[in-house]
Order: sequence, then structure tokens, then C-alpha cells
Amino acid sequence: MKFIEEVVVDEFLPTFRSLLAADLRARALTQHEVAELLGVSQSAVSKYAHGDVTVNDDVASDERVQETVERVGEGLASGDMSQVQALVEAEVLIRQLSARGDVVASLHEEAMPALAEYEGDFRVHDPDSEVRVRERVLSSVRRGVRLLEHASGFATLIPAVGSNLVECTPDAAGVEDVAGVPGRILDVMGRTEIPADPEFGVSVHVASMLLSARDAGSSARACLNIRYEDDLVADLKAAGYEAVEFDPKGESTPDALGPAVGQHPDADVLYQTGGFGVEPIVYLLADTAPDAAEMARDLL
Repeated sequence: MKFIEEVVVDEFLPTFRSLLAADLRARALTQHEVAELLGVSQSAVSKYAHGDVTVNDDVASDERVQETVERVGEGLASGDMSQVQALVEAEVLIRQLSARGDVVASLHEEAMPALAEYEGDFRVHDPDSEVRVRERVLSSVRRGVRLLEHASGFATLIPAVGSNLVECTPDAAGVEDVAGVPGRILDVMGRTEIPADPEFGVSVHVASMLLSARDAGSSARACLNIRYEDDLVADLKAAGYEAVEFDPKGESTPDALGPAVGQHPDADVLYQTGGFGVEPIVYLLADTAPDAAEMARDLL
């Protein structure tokens, strides 16, 4: 694991300081004066001047880096720019270069190839970045899955079609924004079998049911399907959950949930009692995957 800040320290800063030191020396400043302005030792300035510090060519050749070096160098040399302003200018440049597809971000992706899996524009250190949001969802699903895996007897709640535990991003627009277990959670000889680590876009059915419930007015972000029994629904109601029955309509489409959720947007439990070729199922809705898993575990 390599932080983007490490890329800044290892690649950007030595290059930026080398270029800025060279610019200031070219403006007739002494090594002592350059060292004072940059907040480094004279020996460091000497190393910069003699090329003893490795320079990243991608950073050095970037026009914004060159423009900032020239502007900061001129400002520091003339006294028109304070060290604080110079620092701010450099920090702004770092943030620009850290955007997806930019120099620092690309160097970070080379060091952390897994980042390349994410699409769109993002900054790793942005608290609202796509990476952080989606990784938090995956982490939440992993916690929920572990709860189910270690819940004694959960296998007895798995329907014949299998279960899945899913959670979506706050602004989910489709199945690709919903994380779940690849394949399904299975009952293998009385043992809960988790086939693989959670991923996005791998659960079409349960994810679609969650999205349908949200489209109809539910605020839930997680869903777990379990087998149906009258006693299970009764226990959920006794525990204070709002349980609503819906017409499966063959469950060929998750739109079957719409009318029920539309009338009961705060429902925690949605269930159907089956039909021709349709297995009866209970869907547990919750704020997070661990919350949905806890709902199921409380039934054991």
C-alpha cells in the first residue's frame, strides 16, 4: 500500500525543489539565501545544484510545474511573495496534479495498480471521492458477510435460490453501484458458504430489488434475502419491524415491489408468499449491510 502523499514526497517535492533552487540560483541568490527561502540546508541546495537529487521527468516537464516554479522563484527573489504564499502556491499545484489522470495521480496508479479499476475523475484524498465511497461500501458488505458467516444457524435461513447481502452507494443509479457477493450465499450441507469477496455489480436480483425499493421511496441502502416462513415474519413484526407483503407477479421484475413500498416507504421487511414457480422470499431492508445481517441473526 502506497499513499499518494508518499508519491508527492518521493517524486514531486525533490523535483519541485530542484527546479525552484535552480531558478533562484539563476536569479543570483546565494546558496545560503536559497536555503533560507526553501527551508532546507545549504548542503541540500548544493545537491540540487549539482544534480545529485533524482528528478522525475514527468513532473519536471509539466507546463504548470514550470510556470509555478518561475512565478514562485520570481516572487521569492524579489520579495513580492512571502514563504507562506509560496507554500500555498505549491500546495495548490499538488492538488491540481493529484486529479485523476494527472501527473501525481498517474504516478500513484503506477504504484497502486488497483486504483486503475475506478472510473471517472477523483482525488484519493478527497473525503467524498468515488474511491472512498465505494471502498466504504465494500468494507460494510464484508462486515455484514462475516456476521452471517459466523452466525450459527444462518444456513437454515438461506432459500433454495440462495441468499445475497448487498449495499449501494448513496447515489446509486444502477446495479453497478451496488456491492454484493459474487454468485450467491449458499447452504452447503448446513454450512454458510461465501463463494468470493464482495464486488460491485455482481448481484442482479437482490440489487435490483433494493434499487426498486429505493425508487419507490425507501431510504434503505442494504438488503438481504432469506427464506419465507410465517413464523419468521411474525418474529420480525414482534421485534418492531414493519413487514409488508407484496405480489411477486412471478418476480420476473423487481417492479413488483413498487406498489407495496410506495404505500409503506418505511417498511423494513418485504415478503411474498410464493406462486407458480416462485419460491416465497423475505427481503430485509436496512441502512447498512451489517444492520441487515443483524436482523437475520436475531431470528436464529
